[in-house]
Amino acid sequence: MDEVQKDSNRDKMMRAAIDLIASRGYKSVTTLEIAAASGLSEKTLFRNFGSKQNLLEAAFERFHYKQEMSRIFNEQLVGELHADLMLISRNYHEIMNRNRKMIMIGIKEAENLPGFSKKTSEHPRQLVAFLTDYFKKMDAEKKMIKANAEIQAFSFISMNYGVFLSNLVEDTYFPDVPLDAVIEESVRIFVRALTP
Repeated sequence: MDEVQKDSNRDKMMRAAIDLIASRGYKSVTTLEIAAASGLSEKTLFRNFGSKQNLLEAAFERFHYKQEMSRIFNEQLVGELHADLMLISRNYHEIMNRNRKMIMIGIKEAENLPGFSKKTSEHPRQLVAFLTDYFKKMDAEKKMIKANAEIQAFSFISMNYGVFLSNLVEDTYFPDVPLDAVIEESVRIFVRALTP
C-alpha cells in the first residue's frame, strides 16, 4: 500500500474514532466499531495504531493546532502587535471550533486514559512557547513594554481558551455577542496594555 493511501486510511480511522467517541464515550466504543465506521478492518486499525488509546492520541496530534500555529508564527506574522494577535486569535478559534468534538473528548475522557492529559497538553504548552518567543522579540524591538513574556503568553492563551470554553457548551454561550467582536475587543485591550 502506498504512503498516501496509508495516510488516508489513518485519517479515516482517526475521524471515525473522534465521531464515535464524542457521541458515545471512550469506553462505549470498540475498535471493531471504529474500523467498520471507517470502512476498514480492525486488523488495519491495530496494525496502524496498536490500541484505541494510541489511535485517539494520534488523532489529537494530527488534528490539533500545533502544526497550523507553527506555520502562522513562522510565516505569517508581520511584527505589528494588533495585527499579529488578531491573526493568532482568529486562527486559534477557527482550529478549536473545527475540532470541538475532539476537545470535548479531551475534557471528558482525560481521567479514563492514563497519560492522555499529558500528551494533549503538549499543544497549549507549545503555543505558549511560540507566543513567549514572539513577545520577547517584540520587546527586543521596543514594540511592547517590558513584561514577563511567558506570563503574558499564558494570559493571552488562557483568555482565548476561556472564550472558546464559554462557547463549547451551548447552554453557557452568549449568543448576543459575536465571536469576532469578542476577539477584537480582547485583543484591543491586551494590545493597549502592552504598547509602550
